[in-house]
Amino acid sequence: MSENIFITDDFLLHSEAARTLYHDFAKKQPIFDYHCHLSPKDIAEDRQFENLYQIWIVGDHYKYRAMRANGVNEKFITGDASDYVKFLKWAETVPNTLRNPLYHWTHLELKNYFGITTLLNSDSAESIYNQCSELLKKREYSVRNILRKMNVKVVGTTDDPTDDLAYHKQLQEENFEIKVLPSFRPDKATEIEKGQAFVDWIQKLEIVVGFPIINFETLIKALKERHTYFHEVGCRISDHGHTTFYGKDYTLTQVNVIFRKGLKGEKVSSFEMNKYKSAVLHELALMNKEKSWTQQFHVGAIRNNNVKMLHSIGPDQGYDSIGDLNMADSMSKFFGKLSECDGLANTIVYNLNPRDSEMFASMANNFNDGLVAGKMQYGAAWWFLDQKDGMEKQLNILSNFGLLSKFVGMVTDSRSFLSFPRHEYFRRILCNVLGEEIQKGELPDDMNLIGNMVEGICYKNAKSYFKINI
Repeated sequence: MSENIFITDDFLLHSEAARTLYHDFAKKQPIFDYHCHLSPKDIAEDRQFENLYQIWIVGDHYKYRAMRANGVNEKFITGDASDYVKFLKWAETVPNTLRNPLYHWTHLELKNYFGITTLLNSDSAESIYNQCSELLKKREYSVRNILRKMNVKVVGTTDDPTDDLAYHKQLQEENFEIKVLPSFRPDKATEIEKGQAFVDWIQKLEIVVGFPIINFETLIKALKERHTYFHEVGCRISDHGHTTFYGKDYTLTQVNVIFRKGLKGEKVSSFEMNKYKSAVLHELALMNKEKSWTQQFHVGAIRNNNVKMLHSIGPDQGYDSIGDLNMADSMSKFFGKLSECDGLANTIVYNLNPRDSEMFASMANNFNDGLVAGKMQYGAAWWFLDQKDGMEKQLNILSNFGLLSKFVGMVTDSRSFLSFPRHEYFRRILCNVLGEEIQKGELPDDMNLIGNMVEGICYKNAKSYFKINI
């Protein structure tokens, strides 16, 4: 079996300045993972995973896509093959992921969690699977201890407004030392175009709030109640995932007519959908401002493109892609209306199409108000962009159009408890970018000056920005 010699202590650090910045400043910072999709139930119950496949591959659409591209049959991805056989198919795929970020992430994760410095391939698969699966049976590999091992201080989960947040409450009652906080994700309240699925969700919301939702006013009343409930359980962040921004003009009468059609499961036009979404998102943004939350907008994905596979295995299985919509005007109008009525909360915007990166960064800076440092954030490289090239571009664009020094840093945006080395990956890339410019004389050779900025980006800025008592 070949040794994983390329994941050294100085991996991705190509200058003395980069190495100093990483080892003396970045490496020691805790992790503030303010956006992920980890299960609060798994944390509350301190789950121990049965084997390496269960903790590492289940639900990982990055790996699913790579395996399909490698010619792996769906039976060995989401089908009925055994855990071990599915893992073997992933191991066969790994050598073919060279230059894909998965190759780096895979070996960082094996090293950081399990101390394995062997390249994963068909020859090493059995040994690595058995070694890791045995370790996962030990108490030190329970979910909570994994979080401790990675020096995680805050985890922001992603939660539907109808969730009772029982597991978050349990963790708080136990005084678990790592903050596990809910994030308010009300996307389903906007998805009027989904017909019966929208009706079903509204009915679920009715049950939770205990009153009928018969018009737009009662919908907003219900969402406000849930927003307040989330706030009481420690939520300070909302998250919104949409194809584009919505900034259409509307009247209450118009929105009520559209909403009543939606309540009947009737088809709405694109024109009506845009007005409805504009109205709901505006009201949600006002709620965020009222409670001094931070709002996140993840914008630009086209989801579930493969209709055949959607019907076969369901949504969110790796059939999403980058969208191609012009959204500058709608983005400007959406934030402009909020700014005009003093209703704009701290905001982080993430784009998926790299074509939009400069536009997003420049647009965000239109709405800083001088009252909060870094109020409008151009967010971390997201999803298809969260690889080395994408991270470097995001850092450069943010630097060119805003203040890198106020950046609140990376997130995992992951469902896996083995994804925290993505923070390390980002930190190494950040330090290498800065170290190269120090070496060229484009930044001052002042380790304390640059190092303090690095510490801020890695942890301290997020701690200040989100106002979470840690």
